[in-house]
Amino acid sequence: MKEFDLLCREFEEMDAETYTVLLAEKAATLVPALSLITADGLGGIAVFSTFIVGAIAADGRLSEEEYALIHPLLYAFFGDNVDYETCKKTVRAMRAETKELKKTVEEMVDVLAELSDDLKNDLILVCLMICAIDGKVSLKEKRWIKQLIR
Repeated sequence: MKEFDLLCREFEEMDAETYTVLLAEKAATLVPALSLITADGLGGIAVFSTFIVGAIAADGRLSEEEYALIHPLLYAFFGDNVDYETCKKTVRAMRAETKELKKTVEEMVDVLAELSDDLKNDLILVCLMICAIDGKVSLKEKRWIKQLIR
């Protein structure tokens, strides 16, 4: 638990440039690996995006500052059609659908079970980074991350 809190603090204090570089590096490794475990090989981006949106929705809110920091990553994966209002609606919808969110987390845990320890750790780190992007990993976000670690 203490190590997890230290890791959270490290990401909370990370500057935006380091964030962007590290997220891009992790995405470049994770998306191809996730594509290998999907039936059609094309679902790597969809699986990765589920984790990204899950991390964004973990605390149930999305500030404009969070969106501004995560926008380059969202744009790289989803293109122009992901604006702030669309993201906010998606976050609200996920939080409103408690059963759906629980099912999504269970599916995410299943995906993680299919990955090597290194890839699993990288994907969880990406989620943690997304949660910490606003400078604070909330209690709700910590609980969500811990569900993925089980």
